[in-house]
Amino acid sequence: QVQLVESGGGLAQAGGSLRLSCVASGSIISVNDMGWYRQAPGKQRELVADIHRDGGTNYADSVKGRFTISRDNAKNTVYLQMNTLTPEDTAVYYCHADVQLTRLPVLTRNYWGQGTQVTVSS
Repeated sequence: QVQLVESGGGLAQAGGSLRLSCVASGSIISVNDMGWYRQAPGKQRELVADIHRDGGTNYADSVKGRFTISRDNAKNTVYLQMNTLTPEDTAVYYCHADVQLTRLPVLTRNYWGQGTQVTVSS
C-alpha cells in the first residue's frame, strides 16, 4: 500500500507565495516521476510541473518562471514552490507519483494524493 500525503496549501494574496510538499510512503522500491497537477472549478485537471528521479523537470507554460518543482529522493518527497501567485492559480493541487513496487518483475503504478486547496485572493 502506497500513500501520497500533501501539505502546504492555503490562502495567499496575489503576488504572494506558498510551498507545497508531498510525501510518498509505503512499500516502495523507488519513485520515478513525481509531479503536481491542479484542477480549478469547472475545469479539467492539468499538469503544473513534474520532475524525474534524475532531476529533469517540465512545467506548464502558465507557471514557468514563477513555480519551481524539486524533490528529495531519500525522503520520497516532492515540493512545489509557488511565487508571484495570481487568482488564476486558485485550484485544488494534486500530487502524483509513478512508483516502482517490485524489483523483478518490475511493477510500477501511478498514485495520487488527496489534493490540497490553494486559494489566491486579488
